[in-house]
Amino acid sequence: MQRFPSSRRTLRQFGTLALAVASVLAVPAQASSHREAPFIAGNPRVDGTDFYMFNSYDPARAGYVTMVANYLPLQDAYGGPNYFNLDSNALYEIELNNDGSGKENITFQFRFDNRNTDFAVGGVSIPLTQHAAACGGAASCPAGPSYAADPAFHAYEDYSVTVVEGDRRSGRKTPLSSNGHKVLVRPADNVGTKTIPNYASYAAQYVYPLDDFQIAGKTCHGGQVFVGQRLDPFFVNLGQIFDLINIQSTGTATTSPSVPNNGSNGTVMPYYGTAAGSDNGSNYAYDSLADKNVTALVLELPASCLVNASGKDPVIGGWTTASVRQSRIINPAPANGSGELGDDSTREGGAWSQVSRLGMPLVNEVVIGLKDKDKFNASKPVNDVRNFAPYVLTPTLPQLIQLLYPSAVAPTGTVVNGLGSAPVRDDLISAFLTGLSFTVPANAGLQVGTTANASSAVAFSNVPVTTGTATSLSEMLRLNTAIPATPLASQRRLGLIGLDAGGFPNGRRPIDDVVDIELRVAEGRLCSLNGVLTATNWQCTPSSAPAGQIDFADGVAFKHLPGNNAEAVALPAGFPYLNQPLAGSPRQ
Repeated sequence: MQRFPSSRRTLRQFGTLALAVASVLAVPAQASSHREAPFIAGNPRVDGTDFYMFNSYDPARAGYVTMVANYLPLQDAYGGPNYFNLDSNALYEIELNNDGSGKENITFQFRFDNRNTDFAVGGVSIPLTQHAAACGGAASCPAGPSYAADPAFHAYEDYSVTVVEGDRRSGRKTPLSSNGHKVLVRPADNVGTKTIPNYASYAAQYVYPLDDFQIAGKTCHGGQVFVGQRLDPFFVNLGQIFDLINIQSTGTATTSPSVPNNGSNGTVMPYYGTAAGSDNGSNYAYDSLADKNVTALVLELPASCLVNASGKDPVIGGWTTASVRQSRIINPAPANGSGELGDDSTREGGAWSQVSRLGMPLVNEVVIGLKDKDKFNASKPVNDVRNFAPYVLTPTLPQLIQLLYPSAVAPTGTVVNGLGSAPVRDDLISAFLTGLSFTVPANAGLQVGTTANASSAVAFSNVPVTTGTATSLSEMLRLNTAIPATPLASQRRLGLIGLDAGGFPNGRRPIDDVVDIELRVAEGRLCSLNGVLTATNWQCTPSSAPAGQIDFADGVAFKHLPGNNAEAVALPAGFPYLNQPLAGSPRQ
């Protein structure tokens, strides 16, 4: 039997405090985490939208982990003359836990400065961010990393990255550098093809190789970082989800909870082909984010630097945050001149206050009550059980779906020894609070790295070996770094429930269809697989979750061209793993 180095544990306490349910019971309010809370909706520059963490699937980067933290949602490419800089008064962080405690052990902090060179024409400052074609109007830009802003842009943004060991505020800090440079530059946003004739070549100058640095006495070699605008990788059919989950299933007429809504809407085509359960055939639903850009912070580092110092636990958990200063006073008379943009418009001080948080996708949107959404964004995973248990004691989304589609009988949960007398969804506790652990039979079709159908049984786990305390019950994205990455061409959009060991919720890749996955898991897909998967650490069965057999889908899979949702856009096979942003001009 093939095994990944991790372990399986049975929950013996705090089980009913199933924050995991919160994670899987969320359909997006704007997208994975776009404008999800009252405060953050009015502060888009510190709004974390999505977090991806996966074993790098570029064949040349085996043994590395890529982390993608996206901020500033819903960017229209034409949004000038002031484009989409981040907040120079904010702190952006990627936080990792590698001992199962729910507390950060390693934090990567990003700080930004917005600068203005005050380029003038005839002695008069020009009103635009650019004054000539980037790279001198050439079809390609100079090769290699550039540590200076392109002179074509007189308004630009630079940044620094610091790694913190231990507590993110009081731990040991080490500035990162590239070829000795501690200040790096992000490329300008994709203004248009006249300003930047070849955006891919232009942006490639700002992919930086990192100098070696130390984490817990281990040398981190060969890392790289990129910060810049990208096409938003999240995909979702927002309108039809909001319209009382007005979506089709790929199930048959007898198993589907819904029927085509073709009354006043005309002909409705099936979303994933006509065969029941078909996966990635034709896609007809509207991708609400197909024409939106986002700002991505992308960091690729050796897995050996991120795992526990003992070297015995390959599982890491991660989440992103953004913080601002406690006080902000508006300057009624900001000074003129060049230098850092915006810094003279306010006076800010006090301790850092966290205003955005994102680990697993789709957590804060629906399950966390409106009055506590800002509280969730300000919270830490280690405190999740204490802060948010009331919202998860009685899962409601499966019951709501049953009201809308009576044939989709809601999962009932099971009574588990040591977890009280009420039925609990221990499948969801495992999936989102502690990690999953089960055995896949031989020849079941599991994709493990380059092996499409493992000929021997595989014991899968992304449960931290060191988990053993109540504080480990916390919401974060978990990745087993010992599981080999699935090559891009072999990745399955349904991740783990599609029998792809390298996919969500074992980390999260751009291709993973988290909306479909979480809809199906909320309805009991793990329960329906119980018996096929063995040695599970949950007790529900197919009979306790009949809706788990239904292939719920919102009808969108990665990724469609704006205005032509039937045409897929290929994902890049290497760093930074996200597509180039849409250009502001020309637009049809």
